Amino acid sequence: MRTIFMAVLFFSATLAGCVEDIAENHGVPGGLTLACLRNDVSALVIEIDYSKDNQPTSDSISTLKSRLASVCDKPGGITVSSTLTDFTHSGTWTADDVRTSGHATREAGPLAQSGVLRWHVIFPSGTYNDDSVLGVAVDASTIAIFQDSVDEAEGFLGRPSRDDVEEAVLVHEFGHLLGLVNLVYDSPSSHEDDGHKGHSNNEDSVMHWSIETIGINQFLTGDIPTDFDVDDRADLAGLADGSIPARDQIHAS
Repeated sequence: MRTIFMAVLFFSATLAGCVEDIAENHGVPGGLTLACLRNDVSALVIEIDYSKDNQPTSDSISTLKSRLASVCDKPGGITVSSTLTDFTHSGTWTADDVRTSGHATREAGPLAQSGVLRWHVIFPSGTYNDDSVLGVAVDASTIAIFQDSVDEAEGFLGRPSRDDVEEAVLVHEFGHLLGLVNLVYDSPSSHEDDGHKGHSNNEDSVMHWSIETIGINQFLTGDIPTDFDVDDRADLAGLADGSIPARDQIHAS
């Protein structure tokens, strides 16, 4: 078990950011989890738009694909496309800014193409309006990762490295698109952190509440988790086979 040393307790009881309330017609984070977990939609496309100097590492993308492939039944495969993008917005970002820019730059909607689910992540310059937040899921298909804040989250003497932080945060936010933890379902396991809703209480899970904030650099022993734990995977398996009911799901029209 890794130990988290907190030099200063600067987290509130419920962390801002990471998962934000969104306009109803765009769905909630987790609103497309069944479309990903099941093979009714046979392929997954992850579209990445990044601003200059903010391209994610190939290791982060490879890890993300591996984690999604391990839980999502996609006989048509999982593909990733990356595009250098000049966002019209910069500086400080709100959830609405992320949603607007994300929808303006994506190639197509999440279920626009038959048999294909599309999820979209942007890597803009600037920071979230709560600059302790490293990433945010703003609707059922849209994520932002703030590399300026990821850089700041690098630990003392480069442990954890900014690349390690980026990898963990990217998987973490896609975990929210999968509905973790309890965003669109009720888990039979008590692994949601009472003080940080939508997050795991297990520090060995990538869904642990600290992964979303600059406080991730307080992991001083062991490695930052980049994978779902047993309870996360049990929840996803239950959602996939229907033994755990899912709510707020978006379906192709």
